Amino acid sequence: MKPDQRFVKQPKHFWANVRSLSQKLGYTAKGGAGQIKIFSIPDIVGGLRALSLSPAHVVDAKGQPTAFGTTLHDYFVYRAAVLNDYVRPRLMDKKRAAKEFQALYKKLKPRCPIPMNKQKGEKHGEAYLTGIINMLVEQGIGELACDYDPRVLTTITRDGVPVRTLSRRVDGAFPRIINPVAIWEVKEYYNTKTFGSRVADGVYETLLDGMELEELLEHEKIEVKHYLMVDDEFTWWDCGRSYLCRIIDMLHMGYVDEVLFGYEVIERLPVIAKQWAEIERNRPKG
Repeated sequence: MKPDQRFVKQPKHFWANVRSLSQKLGYTAKGGAGQIKIFSIPDIVGGLRALSLSPAHVVDAKGQPTAFGTTLHDYFVYRAAVLNDYVRPRLMDKKRAAKEFQALYKKLKPRCPIPMNKQKGEKHGEAYLTGIINMLVEQGIGELACDYDPRVLTTITRDGVPVRTLSRRVDGAFPRIINPVAIWEVKEYYNTKTFGSRVADGVYETLLDGMELEELLEHEKIEVKHYLMVDDEFTWWDCGRSYLCRIIDMLHMGYVDEVLFGYEVIERLPVIAKQWAEIERNRPKG
C-alpha cells in the first residue's frame, strides 16, 4: 500500500497532533467489530482540551474548522477507512497463508531460500510470509542477485568508502546489503496468542530504519527504498489495531515507501520487484 499523497507532505507538528489525539481518544471503538475510530472536529477539540492544549489551530474563534483542522479530520477518516475496509480483509491467518504459500511454491518452483520459522514442535514449519516474499522477489528480479537473508548491517558507500551504516540488520536487501536499491522488514506472527512487546518493538525498529534512511537522503542525496511487510490477522487485527494505526502514520510520515499487509504481498510485490530490477539495471556501476 502506497501513502495517500494528501498526507505525505504534512509538517512534523501535524503528526504530533495525530499521535497525541490518538493516544488520548483511543485508536479503536469498544465492543462489536472493534473498528478503527474516526475523530470528529468536536472530538479533536475535546481531546486537545483534555490534554490542556489549545485547539486554536483546529477551529477559529467562531468554532469553524481551520484548514489544518480539516486536514487532520480528513486523515482520521482516511486512516479508519483504509484499515477497516482495505487492510483487514487482506490479513491472513496461518491456514490461508499456508495455502497461498503452497500454491506459489508449486507454480514458481523457486530456487531461492525458503526459511523455517523459529518455533518448535507442532508449530515448526516454513515461514510462510517470508517464503512468499522470497519467491515473488525471485520471480520479479529474474537473473539478478538478492540478499534474501543478510545477517550483517546495511552499509552505503561512496567511492568505496562507507558513508552510512544502519543500526539494525534487516530481513532482506536487493540486490545486496552493500548499496541496496531496496531493503525490507518482515513481521509474521501466525502462531502467537498475544500481542507482546516483541511485536510492538518491530514497529519501532522499522521507524528507526526509516529515520536513518531519511537522514541519508537529506544529507547524502542517496535513496534506498524501504518496505515493511506484515501478516497474521489475530496478531495485528484482534490484538494490535493500535499498532496498525501507527504503521499507517509511519507510512505517511515518509519513513517507509510502502507497507504490504498479508495477501497484499501477492498482489503488489511482483510489480515492486520488477521496478527494483529496472532501477538496478539502469543505475551506474562501480
